[in-house]
Amino acid sequence: MSRGAARDFVVEPQEYHLRLDDHAWKVRHSGAILSFLDEQRLLGMEKGRPPYGVTLWPSAIALAHDLAARATMLRGRRVLELGAGTGLPGIVAATFGAHVAQTDYNEQALELCRLNGAANGCSAIEYRVADWAAWSDTTSYDLVLGADVLYAERQHPHLRRIFESNLAPGGSVLLADPFRSASIRMLERLESDGWNIALSKWSVGEDVAPRPIGVFELSAPTRD
Repeated sequence: MSRGAARDFVVEPQEYHLRLDDHAWKVRHSGAILSFLDEQRLLGMEKGRPPYGVTLWPSAIALAHDLAARATMLRGRRVLELGAGTGLPGIVAATFGAHVAQTDYNEQALELCRLNGAANGCSAIEYRVADWAAWSDTTSYDLVLGADVLYAERQHPHLRRIFESNLAPGGSVLLADPFRSASIRMLERLESDGWNIALSKWSVGEDVAPRPIGVFELSAPTRD
């Protein structure tokens, strides 16, 4: 879908509410993917399918939970979110004191991301339209975030270049993913090239058939 077509899509007024301990967040979205069947229905739509970025995906929910569990480590950290979509993970990071830059290729998704940030009182988040294939950011970040961003193998070289060029020494990449085959192949290649990868598992969605989500923490190889 082109950027022009994406701007013509109207987001339905749905909200997702997340409450963890003493904190609460809400994000608007065009629909929440809470099961594998939800995903298949969305992908099978021939007409009227919203841009992927304005849909709330389970990986974003899992990553938000994982970040909240790291709350004490976030204050003052520089955080980059790739493919931010509705913005939930970056909003959680900003709530706990991180300096967050949220990026997305889709302009409508980024505008929704901006609205969600404002609705949650995150006035200091930076928003940028960005193309991974034409990446120009030279900033070093302590944490790079991505929720379900590895599904397209053609993007893997661009993402790897971003990880290698924008991750500060001692920093981490946090990638949430529903164990897609393409994603696992990229992670295996990174691991074989010396990246250290740790895994946390989360379940998101319906009680009867929750969606398993992995949050993979990547650390770059140590250079001599």
